[in-house]
Amino acid sequence: MLRGSVRDKDGAAIGGASIAIPGTTLSTRTDLQGVYRIAVVPAGRVRVHAAALGYGPVDTAVALTGGDSTTLDFTLRSAPLELPPLDVVSTKVARFGDRPATSVVQIPERDIDQRAVNTVDEAVDKAAGIQMLNGQINIRGSTGYIQGLNSRVLLLVDGVPMNQGDRGGINWDLLPVDQIERVDILKGAGSSLYGSAALGGVVNLATRDVPEGVHVRVRLTGGAYGNPPEEVWRFRNGTGLQGGGDISGSYGTTTFGGRLAAGARHSDGYREQDDGDHWQIAGRARWQASPRTRVDMSSAWAVDHYDVPLAWCRQGRCDDRGQAFQPFKVATASLGSWTDSRKGYIAVQARTVVSERFAWQARGSWFRTSFFDQRPPNGSEFGIANRFGAELRAEAHPDSMRTVLVGSEMTLSDVTSDIFGNHSQSEYAAYGESDQAVGVFRFTAGARIDFLAVDGGSLSAVVSPRLGGTVPTDHKGGVLRASIGRGFRAPTVAERFVHTFFEALEVIPNPNLGPETAWSLELGHTTAPLLHVLRLDAALFWTEARELIEPRLILIEESPNDSIPNLVPKIQLHNVTRARIAGLDVAILTAPIPDRLTATLSYTYLSTRRQVAGDTSAPGPLAFRPKHLLTLSADYNLGAVGVGADFRYASRVERIELEGFVDSRRVPVKVLDLRAGWKQGPVELRLLAANVLNYMYNLVPQTLAPVRTVTLTAVWSH
Repeated sequence: MLRGSVRDKDGAAIGGASIAIPGTTLSTRTDLQGVYRIAVVPAGRVRVHAAALGYGPVDTAVALTGGDSTTLDFTLRSAPLELPPLDVVSTKVARFGDRPATSVVQIPERDIDQRAVNTVDEAVDKAAGIQMLNGQINIRGSTGYIQGLNSRVLLLVDGVPMNQGDRGGINWDLLPVDQIERVDILKGAGSSLYGSAALGGVVNLATRDVPEGVHVRVRLTGGAYGNPPEEVWRFRNGTGLQGGGDISGSYGTTTFGGRLAAGARHSDGYREQDDGDHWQIAGRARWQASPRTRVDMSSAWAVDHYDVPLAWCRQGRCDDRGQAFQPFKVATASLGSWTDSRKGYIAVQARTVVSERFAWQARGSWFRTSFFDQRPPNGSEFGIANRFGAELRAEAHPDSMRTVLVGSEMTLSDVTSDIFGNHSQSEYAAYGESDQAVGVFRFTAGARIDFLAVDGGSLSAVVSPRLGGTVPTDHKGGVLRASIGRGFRAPTVAERFVHTFFEALEVIPNPNLGPETAWSLELGHTTAPLLHVLRLDAALFWTEARELIEPRLILIEESPNDSIPNLVPKIQLHNVTRARIAGLDVAILTAPIPDRLTATLSYTYLSTRRQVAGDTSAPGPLAFRPKHLLTLSADYNLGAVGVGADFRYASRVERIELEGFVDSRRVPVKVLDLRAGWKQGPVELRLLAANVLNYMYNLVPQTLAPVRTVTLTAVWSH
């Protein structure tokens, strides 16, 4: 056994540090006390790697004796320009120190805590090249926006897929944000390992492990919304409030460990008919069944009941006070709209380390979502979806220079709904990938084949290959990377069979939809630290997509037997678009005053083009893709006190869907957030002023984005 601790130069424990014996299956992470343990180690002299985000890595050689316990302690020195030490999301295999061939962004626990967010998407929105559109995630412009029907990005929770079984969307409030340790984001096609929905990227939420001993954590939040900047827009006499609380407790030994967390929050909202309540419970358990086998189980259940401001009020549809539109109010006919949304999952994973050269892992999961929408004057809608998943994979290290991964995966979704019908969709897949070092070069090659079936019908197959490579450009950490891969996304049950109404237009089914496909290419470079205060990462990317699914306005003959034509406009989803998404993604990390002042600047330039099948007009831009996206963040820490700021800019989108049928007003995004924090012992206070300038803007049609919101968060840990 190899055991020990990881601390900084002042002796403080470093939790979440990665400890690994490179070139083998053996790795672990430190707990909250900075303690680690690797139960099974090979006899002989081996190299041990220790690293943590914000610290310089340490490699050391140690002589291990089979059957005996060896203690090895590490001291890491602060290095704010150091790259994330661990990458799992790009290859499904933990990689320590080796840079991936495709861009990966990591949001650590520190950044989530500093921003005092209530749901994790609020932190993801600050990452380079990422934009959230009313809950839908865009990675380098991959998804765009179609209300509630799909995502071209796959969500994982500890490696388990969690996109909805009916609509394919993402529930960002599935997990308490206090239980998330870090967020890993893969930019670009990930279908060679993850299959459908990973066309544009992958987001993995890594939850906190259960440490040894007794631990309790309490988190309380309270805040207020800013009032409309114009008196004519006021819709209530008082100030809207929000607040909530979470509590978690855990107990662990070297063999067993368990944690239970629960919480609730309420929001008055910042618009008319915008109240909401959220309740949640989550648990995690671990069992070291033997020195070589570990079993993990996790689960969560969340309930949301909220009023729905479907769209802002246009002139004549409410008490408009003589205005062309009322962004804080809803149409009188829509009053009384609400949604009850419930979601939960159970996942079990087992990993056995057969030897330092071979390990296998299995998982099973069940993810259930349900919703009930009350939508005056059209009535109500409901849907229940169950997504069952299973995976078996093997990891081999034939030698210290090569890693091989093979696996198979199965997913079954069944849906019961009055707007989607009663349907099922299944996916069966096999995949493999090999990573090989040749001198200073490192190459990755892999592929996956997915078989898709709807309602038990015939199978259709999609093949997704990927190639990539990296090469160091100096001896100080500079790396050049390149990759090309194919991504795909199967149509969801909702997209195939949806039958509802939007803005008085009927939305009709299209069961003949086919998969979306895309080839993605990336060429990137990460520099070594420049002048000891600056690090640059830049990437050129190019995606050629085919058969993208978009809503189209079509004319249907309602009375074909009449002598007078009666053409009725309706909306139907079609595989109609060929698209190109190309651009530049740049991120600059600087630490002019190490351990005190750090700042990041990220910029994404997008050039998009769409060509609709059968349309001979000149190609136009894709909808809901801003050409320029800029994020600037800075943090200054002095002892127990810290302050920070985030500024986001997105240029006005050139095109939206269904323009002419919805209010097309839109402006650039210019949002400034300010924050401050204080931490002393077990107590931590965080103050966040989001959209502090109270800038009025919208990201999707007729939906006002959040106004100024001031939130105070208090955390006590034991």
